[in-house]
Amino acid sequence: MTRAAVVAGVGSALPPSVISNEDLTARLDTTDEWIRSRTGITRRHVAGAKQSTADLAVRAATQALTSNEPEHVDALVLATTTPDRCCPATAPAVATRLGLTGIPAFDLAAGCTGFLYALATGAGLIAAATARTVLVIGADRLASLPRPDDRTTVPLFGDGAGVLLLRRGTTDEPGALGPVVLGSDGTGADLIRAERPGALHMDGADVFRHAVDHMAAASRQAATAAGWDLGDVDRLVPHQANHRITSFVARRLGVPADRQLGNVAEVGNTGAASIPLLLDRASSDGQLKPGHRTLLTAFGAGLTWGALTLTWPDLTRTRRLEGPRHDQ
Repeated sequence: MTRAAVVAGVGSALPPSVISNEDLTARLDTTDEWIRSRTGITRRHVAGAKQSTADLAVRAATQALTSNEPEHVDALVLATTTPDRCCPATAPAVATRLGLTGIPAFDLAAGCTGFLYALATGAGLIAAATARTVLVIGADRLASLPRPDDRTTVPLFGDGAGVLLLRRGTTDEPGALGPVVLGSDGTGADLIRAERPGALHMDGADVFRHAVDHMAAASRQAATAAGWDLGDVDRLVPHQANHRITSFVARRLGVPADRQLGNVAEVGNTGAASIPLLLDRASSDGQLKPGHRTLLTAFGAGLTWGALTLTWPDLTRTRRLEGPRHDQ
């Protein structure tokens, strides 16, 4: 069989501070009904001033490593839009805090599609025999990007981290990553941009249109490359931007509501952390079961987009059955 990257562990972390819609209405010109009807979000977790992207990444990675306890980790890829510093990268510090000094560790920036780009990179390291085991992390503190008084963007974003541990395996194993579809279009770079924290700009209408079109198209391509019909999909796992985008994508693909996974109501848009956070939650609460044919898809700033397939593996023997870990 052909060598492949196989999911061997999962973990996630959310900051303990929760900001509800009611909390936002006390300082913004908005209402709970306005936020819910347009985004589907009721609350979001927000990191404190002393909680860094690295802190969230280390918490989530520790949980993923505890769930599997591999003998070695050969590489670490961190997808993030909010590194702790412009230079150096955040990933080496994360690796060192995990006791992995010496391994290759690097950041990857592809907006909210970053985790899928990172999975493709980790799979490539395994396929090239550069690594046997790779930690793939998505971690973001997006709540710091909007202007504090911007009622259209502040309610959207939350903070968090999620991780998949990949190991070397074969394409016939449950958990093997299928073909990855990735794309970008720099002509749309200004549609989602932030020159610095507190200065996020987003053109909502155009972002909505591009997100639905590209996520649906990439999903079809990934399913076709895997030899699946869209009717074969047991679970659709879209980037949790807002419920309108995910609903339209599912509708475009013909995936019924009972096969769609979502947690945007509880965590908001967590950027590169979105998909692994959702995978960890769904596998913990039984919505995502071993054998489920799973389709992941995302869209983000850049513009970037992607999709991939896998059959969810049985991780119950090696992972803790708790939900996302909250920083203390």
